Amino acid sequence: MESCDMDFRQALKEKKKIVIKIGTSTITYPETGNINLDKLEKFVRILINLRNKGREVIVVSSGAVGIGRNVLGFTKRPKEKDVRQACAAVGQGRLMMMYEKLFAEYSQLTAQVLLTKESITNEVCAANARNTFDRLAAMNVVPIVNENDAISVDEELYGNFGDNDTMAAHVAALVEADLLILMSDIEGLYTDDPKDNPYARFVHTVGKIDRELEEMGKGAGTAVGTGGMATKIEAAKIATGAGADMVIASGDNIYTINDIMAGKKIGTLFLSCGSGYTGKNELAPEREQFRRQAKRMKKEAVRKDTSEKDTSEKDRSIKQVELGGAYYGLRAGNW
Repeated sequence: MESCDMDFRQALKEKKKIVIKIGTSTITYPETGNINLDKLEKFVRILINLRNKGREVIVVSSGAVGIGRNVLGFTKRPKEKDVRQACAAVGQGRLMMMYEKLFAEYSQLTAQVLLTKESITNEVCAANARNTFDRLAAMNVVPIVNENDAISVDEELYGNFGDNDTMAAHVAALVEADLLILMSDIEGLYTDDPKDNPYARFVHTVGKIDRELEEMGKGAGTAVGTGGMATKIEAAKIATGAGADMVIASGDNIYTINDIMAGKKIGTLFLSCGSGYTGKNELAPEREQFRRQAKRMKKEAVRKDTSEKDTSEKDRSIKQVELGGAYYGLRAGNW
């Protein structure tokens, strides 16, 4: 599927309306929870450059709860809902202040758009939200979207998004985006957890999301985020079902966004339902597994050989000390 995958990758260059979700762990320092200003500034510059190329960009930004909890002095993510909502209210203001300041350096206007699940699932609310996004685009304003955590509730009628991966997918569907990029703390989808399974294979391209693929999504994200791989697969189902391609990639290097838009083979690409592709999902070659295993076995062999050599040298040194000159065949009278 190599050539086919590259054709789809090259097609990403032509995407016009792009939703980019950036995770909490991407824009904050894990040690302190503070905003990583250097990375956030680079992110904004990348967005400005995409707009300079004629792309429409919508940002879905996590970080409000994490930033707010740090400002308010919490060392861990609060378990109480009202405390998390208070953290979100404080953190959202700080987050938007930084975005506005950085975008203003390029004379770019931004708009804060806070959504609830009702904004998407209620037809009237969804229509109003869509009109708002359309008007902001016409005014050349970059929307910064987040869930309205300060008032969002787990009600039976609408519920809440639960994570920004899902919300980003709903936004992509709402605005009829061409592409959704999820920048996260993981580099993409594996057939299993690579930390536990050395034979896990990286999934480059997904043409169809089936039960087997959903089983691959295990565990959760980091302590600062809420979205694990399972939520990203659910997001992919929403986005691709609405006609948008989706890419999951690591946010460690923020310039990965440029690589994705250049058609490079970065992250896991989920093809939209309208892609026309009916083949199998593309996985990394199995030889990569054995290469990693062989490399690991070689390291273990070298370590064992070094250990045995050190032990042998130590034993010989002890023997030399114990026997003195006799160790070298020297006797009294012959030296």
